[in-house]
Amino acid sequence: MIDFEMPDSIRKQRTMLQSVAENMMRPVSRYFDEHEHEIPWDYINFMHEAMRAMGAGSLRPDEEKKRKGPRMGYQRLAFMIEMLSWGDAGFYLCTPGGGLGAAAVEATGTPEQKERFLKRFTQEKPAFAAMAMTEPHCGSDTAAIRTTAVRDGDEWVLNGEKIFVTAGHKALVDTDGFVVVWATIDPSAGRAGMRPFVVEAGTPGCSVTKLEDKLGIRASDTVSIVLQDCRIPFDNILGSPEVEKKTTKGFKGAMATFDATRPLVSASALGIARATLELLKELLGQQGVTIRYGLPRSLLTNIEREIIDMEVMLRSAWLLVLKAVWMADERKPNTTIASMSKVRSGDVVTKITQRAVELMGPIGYSRDLLLEKWMRDAKINDIFEGTGQINRLVVARRILGYTRRELS
Repeated sequence: MIDFEMPDSIRKQRTMLQSVAENMMRPVSRYFDEHEHEIPWDYINFMHEAMRAMGAGSLRPDEEKKRKGPRMGYQRLAFMIEMLSWGDAGFYLCTPGGGLGAAAVEATGTPEQKERFLKRFTQEKPAFAAMAMTEPHCGSDTAAIRTTAVRDGDEWVLNGEKIFVTAGHKALVDTDGFVVVWATIDPSAGRAGMRPFVVEAGTPGCSVTKLEDKLGIRASDTVSIVLQDCRIPFDNILGSPEVEKKTTKGFKGAMATFDATRPLVSASALGIARATLELLKELLGQQGVTIRYGLPRSLLTNIEREIIDMEVMLRSAWLLVLKAVWMADERKPNTTIASMSKVRSGDVVTKITQRAVELMGPIGYSRDLLLEKWMRDAKINDIFEGTGQINRLVVARRILGYTRRELS
């Protein structure tokens, strides 16, 4: 059964992270927004040591196996990510550790692979992992992936191009990390031929070719990667190399990764939304506007109703996140709830941040406050790791029982 009370162990970690958010993130948030390709090493190094000291590894759910009591890895992550994103979403994406790349290893790798690839995140130096799926000609349509992996003896040879890889530069250039590249071992098999491959930093034939200039989350790097006759060991494939055209195990591995991480993206979105709503109420309070809770809506002013409605949106979205991460911890199928949480949080954060800028008028639109930055940071949550439209399709297919072809 879901317990809505925050466990003491998580509460203590969250208190520490609030201090980080207030003292290490917010004061330099504007600077790193304006200097997009500078790396916040002070934050990265501090968080790496802090995570090791807390025994939280590198924001890895599988660290929970070392703890006593019920599994709470994803629940712990949700609370931590929400708080860090309350500080600064771009900074949060610079938190050292496995990220989406490690989630892919955990979802599709063998125990030996998890030990081999993930142990680096608890070592002395910080490291990052990224995941590369999107290509210049395809994003949401993963069946159209053209990056190929061809076996050559005891190696795989990868060729292709990946774009919009979050933390790709940190994973491949700045630290001793890796990127999980989704490629096809049989183009004729469609989704059944998809497989994830671990490409480690320093591998010849893998290069970062472009750093994106972005609307938001500018403290985090987003890159393009080219694989040209990139050779990796045979056992760097996650999952079976055998292709069964009647199954979609490779594709299901990708979706299992997203089932685990979409609620965490949702938590990040709601951290931005909470920061925005708190500042909005503070600014309104300075102008003598107070929210009179408990009165009938007919007796409230329009602004009071709007603020209360925003709070309802925020809290209801958070409940979906809690359910999704609880199900992940309990190893229950959570595809529908994970996608629901992603849709809802993407909507909520864009609506709250945009409305806050509108309500504050010129000062909301100016750079004097962080409101306009949070509005820019917010939008990515409705795009990456499955757009709002794609997640709506996932939910609709699950609820209505339609196949992909029937509802596309």
